[in-house]
Amino acid sequence: MASNIIEHGQAAAPVDGTVGDRHGKKNHNKYRRDKPWDNADIDHWENNPWDESTGDTLPGGRLLEESSFATLFPKYREKYLREVWPLVTRTLDKYKIACELNLVEGSMTVRTTRKTSDPYIILKARDLIKLLARSIPAPQALKILNDEYNCDIIKIGGLVRNKERFVKRRQRLIGPDGATLKALELLTQCYILVQGNTVSVMGTHKGIKKVRTVVIECMNNIHPVYNIKRLMIMKELEKDPKLQNESWERFLPTFQKKNLSKRRKPRQVVEEAQKAAKNGGEGKVRSKKKSYTPFPPAQQPSKIDLQLDSGEYFLSERERKARQLSEKKMASKEKSEEKRRAREMEFVHPSMLEDSQDRDDDPEANPKDAVSSGDDGPPDDLERLTSKFAKKKRKSSGVGGGDEESKKSSKKKKKRKSKD
Repeated sequence: MASNIIEHGQAAAPVDGTVGDRHGKKNHNKYRRDKPWDNADIDHWENNPWDESTGDTLPGGRLLEESSFATLFPKYREKYLREVWPLVTRTLDKYKIACELNLVEGSMTVRTTRKTSDPYIILKARDLIKLLARSIPAPQALKILNDEYNCDIIKIGGLVRNKERFVKRRQRLIGPDGATLKALELLTQCYILVQGNTVSVMGTHKGIKKVRTVVIECMNNIHPVYNIKRLMIMKELEKDPKLQNESWERFLPTFQKKNLSKRRKPRQVVEEAQKAAKNGGEGKVRSKKKSYTPFPPAQQPSKIDLQLDSGEYFLSERERKARQLSEKKMASKEKSEEKRRAREMEFVHPSMLEDSQDRDDDPEANPKDAVSSGDDGPPDDLERLTSKFAKKKRKSSGVGGGDEESKKSSKKKKKRKSKD
């Protein structure tokens, strides 16, 4: 048996009685005795279910003491648990486990009975009520009673302080339409449910370990897609028997974090500096260095100070509300007036708007400016309108258009003569 220990990489005790091996390392197995399970033929991962027909019995025929576990459940689970509790009771009766649903305290309890023969089934029943409390459907949660299934409830609530950031990272774990979670379930052969501040996982020990790593790294701002890609490669490498005893590091991708410390300036500042360099240094504003003063800045007035300055502090609650209401009415009245003017402007012809702008620019066309400056007043509005309509009639009838055509033809003739 001692030879097996050496084969596993553990050093044997030296013959001369000195503690340590030839490399100078301490030997912790010097006085270790061989154990019955120190055998390479034993598969420690093998799962042997409890079966009374094959001779699995307790010493004395029953458990010595009663064991019980209880867990609380949220209020929104009460209706569902009342519906499925008969199914849970019937399933646990097969394993000789008693269960109780207390709706007053909001708790579920499981306990062993005198007929219970499997000593480990009470721990499975404890996991069952934990999963039911974490919103896992009853048909799925009852699978935990089988020896092939194990469970783990990963607490993610305290891993991220900022609530908005926590919600984003939790959603990142779920993925669009649950695609990321589904891919993780297929790769690890586990059932995963994200609910509130916990992630419930059901599956094998190895699969649960992988899921826990992905979930915790996702909460630490490492995207689950990277770990999913790594798991996919590992799944393909498992199929090759030649690579079972070799290191897979050369096949697995290594994702490095981006070092943001190199970007010492904000992006906006960098872009402004680049624009200024393109313009030949124009617009490059250098912030003046403030002179150091040992005195702190002046304290900003508080809300009470502002009320004292305006006199609002000495008003009663009724007067203060009346004042606020009057201010709101005035603001709404001004806004409605602006909207009314904007609506009226839609029915004004654009030419009239241009004339009004020209009159505003020209002091002679504005009667108020003319009176204030002391010049002669402008023509009457009637005369101005008649002259305007006369100009439009000339343009539409084509009067004066022949003169322009004759001028153009004379210019063309002069050009031809100069060419000749």
